Amino acid sequence: MNSKPEYSLSTRSGADGPLSGIQVIDLSAYIAGPYGCTLLADQGADVIKIEPPSGDNMRKYPTTLEAEHRGFLGINRSKRGLVLDLKSQEGHEILMKLVKKADILVHNFRPGVPERLGIDFETLNLINPRLIYCVVTGYGETGPLKNKAGFDQVLQAMSGICSMQGIRGKTPEIVNGSVVDYYAAALISGGASSALYERERSGLGQYVGVSLLRSALTMQSARFVWAEGEPANIGRDFRSGGITGIHPAKEGYLYLSANTPHFWKALCNKVGLPELAATERYDSIRKRAEHAAEIVPLLQAALMNKTAIEWETLFGNDVPCAAARQIEDVFNHEQVVAEDMMTTFEHPLVGTYKGMTRAIKFGRTPGPKPFAAPVFGQHSDAVLEQLGFTELQRTKLRDDSVVK
Repeated sequence: MNSKPEYSLSTRSGADGPLSGIQVIDLSAYIAGPYGCTLLADQGADVIKIEPPSGDNMRKYPTTLEAEHRGFLGINRSKRGLVLDLKSQEGHEILMKLVKKADILVHNFRPGVPERLGIDFETLNLINPRLIYCVVTGYGETGPLKNKAGFDQVLQAMSGICSMQGIRGKTPEIVNGSVVDYYAAALISGGASSALYERERSGLGQYVGVSLLRSALTMQSARFVWAEGEPANIGRDFRSGGITGIHPAKEGYLYLSANTPHFWKALCNKVGLPELAATERYDSIRKRAEHAAEIVPLLQAALMNKTAIEWETLFGNDVPCAAARQIEDVFNHEQVVAEDMMTTFEHPLVGTYKGMTRAIKFGRTPGPKPFAAPVFGQHSDAVLEQLGFTELQRTKLRDDSVVK
């Protein structure tokens, strides 16, 4: 792999990560591309987030957090921020200076835009043949929808995810939390890392394509199976007929998963219904699914004797379960704290806030300490200085609105 960047990473501190020395140019916006780059930053890569003068659209979405968008903070940790007008000649030249030394570039521009900006794969490959060029699209690079803009919830609806939520045959429901975007982000991180590994053998970069459609179908690989001769409306539900799922308790809600014989017996005994576990009519997961209408009312009546938290404590390791918590309750959960999944960030505008540390744990190369997402244009001057621009040149670029 390339040697470490020539400039020091003033925002980085702590141990090296598996990708320390790798430089990433993040030209993407919203969630999938940016968070894919964040996952690379977690692993030690130096990620420069380049925003247009209008900013990443995520900054403009409604938010209950003053000064900065909550989502932008969570999606863009551990990056340096550069505001750059790629439509200007000077802005394009600055990007090319970065491209010459970069290892990975990620963007989610609509088809045709990279060519107009002069940053398509063929052009950049001539400048830096070792560059890993990652593109996030809505539907892929070919086919009748290749030019269509892709958004998480749109792909949820198209790919069948919505129809699998809620009650079968009723109104489809969106899964909140942009799950397709976040899974695409993981594919970006994994795909880019694999391309880096292959580059060690070939010495060459390559195009890496991730689409929201491919992400949505990959998430449903267990459902996306249709055997010859099966009807169109074949059931693809894995919910064990309603026994596995969320149930009301005396206070709050409890998710239960008791599919194996051991867990089923433990559940029945602990809720005071041992006769269910001893009934041959219910002695397999398929039988329980078939007779769920008989079992679920008995189970839910028993669960009304305690709160969800009390049941969670009582079941312990014997029954897979969790009380349905508000996300605010998770920040200081003892397991989250024990695994060092949450840390405190310092932000120039927001001040102190708590957020995610990193997604993967590495024993020997844990990676540097995470830092807050950049303020709009926070590191523009520092990045330009490290590229060799003088103070006078940087001032002119700002006056000409090429950078901010």
